[in-house]
Amino acid sequence: MSLAVPLAVAAGSLGGWALAISVGVTLALGIAAAYAKVLTPYAALLATVFGIVIVLVGGPSYLAMLILFVLGGSLATRYGWEEKKARKVSEGKAGERGVRNVLSHILVPLGLVLVGPLSLLGALPQNLVPFVYVAALACGTADTFASEFGVLSGKAVSILGTGPVKAGTNGGISFGGELWALLGSLVTVAAGAGIFYTFGGLVELPTSVVLWFAGGTFLGFLGCQIDSLLGATLENRGYLGKGSVNFLAMLFTALIALGMYLLWGP
Repeated sequence: MSLAVPLAVAAGSLGGWALAISVGVTLALGIAAAYAKVLTPYAALLATVFGIVIVLVGGPSYLAMLILFVLGGSLATRYGWEEKKARKVSEGKAGERGVRNVLSHILVPLGLVLVGPLSLLGALPQNLVPFVYVAALACGTADTFASEFGVLSGKAVSILGTGPVKAGTNGGISFGGELWALLGSLVTVAAGAGIFYTFGGLVELPTSVVLWFAGGTFLGFLGCQIDSLLGATLENRGYLGKGSVNFLAMLFTALIALGMYLLWGP
């Protein structure tokens, strides 16, 4: 499918001024992210380009969810910064995220947005893409919360059941980290329901509210466990990098969410 098709759909659903404002807001947010050292300059540029595509094709709801994801991740990263820095488990020089991190977390959401217009043609259920999109972001949020808050617990065990590991080790999990993962997933799903229902993207709230909230929260939490499993196995053995693990965890979460919606969705 050519990118011109979804762009044409977007142009028809959003007025010229709305499109211009959306692009302007995206550019401003990219500059702010670099200035506040939420993202490195190159990462901010990349995120801005992808953000413009997302808002033009998917609309403001998809961009709003992505902004909340980045903001939540940044706040979690900077929480307890000095302690993390002392333990040498901090992200970047000042908590900023780089190009690899942006790519690993934005490619799956971007892909979902690009296939979203197919629902307007009747090729996909109307609420499928928003559900899978939110589940993928819930996975990313759960993993970030588990890592950034869980590492401060000072205690962790291997997800493979091989015993205690140093906090911050790939595949290491803690009780506190798991609770944060569950909370991060739940908050993302709840925000997604509110944003998509209020500002567009959902024709109506799914017939099964249980599917959206319980299913979506479970998927985000499950994605976090997939990330830990990949980290404990393939990443620790040098077969995958951190970015690849994050990307695959979100991809697997999206695929499972797709299957779940097709089986039990309205």
